[in-house]
Amino acid sequence: MNHLDRPLNETIVDVRNAQALSSVVVVCEHASAYIPGEFENLGLADEMLYSHVAWDPGAMALAEGMAERLDAILIAAKTSRLVYDCNRPPHAPDAMPARSEIVDVPGNISLSAAQKAERVKKYYEPFYSTVAETMAGIADPILVTVHSFTPIFHGNVRDVEIGILHDSDSRLADALLSTSSANTPRTVRRNEPYGPTDGVTHTLKEHALPSGHLNVMLEVRNDLIATEVAQASMAKMISKWLECALATTMAKRC
Repeated sequence: MNHLDRPLNETIVDVRNAQALSSVVVVCEHASAYIPGEFENLGLADEMLYSHVAWDPGAMALAEGMAERLDAILIAAKTSRLVYDCNRPPHAPDAMPARSEIVDVPGNISLSAAQKAERVKKYYEPFYSTVAETMAGIADPILVTVHSFTPIFHGNVRDVEIGILHDSDSRLADALLSTSSANTPRTVRRNEPYGPTDGVTHTLKEHALPSGHLNVMLEVRNDLIATEVAQASMAKMISKWLECALATTMAKRC
């Protein structure tokens, strides 16, 4: 059974390593391309169902590897972001996008208020509550969200390989950027290929910023995590960066 063929009675949110000892909470909002049968693939062609349009390829495997290495809780959305993007608030136009990059999503065009509200209740609210409750159960939680991005977007080649994103709180991002610059030949940049103005920091804003928790959003180009070997290697590298960055950041807080 692959990620597109899961039975509909499975839970909306996947929680792994619930007894973790670390204060880190790893979140993967775009972990799955699964579209429940009731939506009839949202009218998309088959090839789109496996593309970055529907999910973040490689992100869940990367998040799993990081959670294991960091002994962290992992929270992942189990439904395609085209059904509901859990990294967007309900009022955002791209929470249930009618168009993703250059691809129209017929099943999201002309949704009624009632249809949108139903998706919010079924997909967003359980995810939101799970993250909130998990964060509340840890004394000083550290939020790390994991994403991947396509090498070519709207026809433009992206040379950035790893993005370290933040909103108004840049403490952990600053430390990560400093650590990565000294330990990798990879092209690592701040707030690329997206940033706060693109509306991508919703999870950070909701679950970390209000209480002053350390937080960061990671974006990895998906061609760099296309295989199990590459995913494991990337998880090892970024986890080491995080460990170093957290040691530096926590020392500054003492």
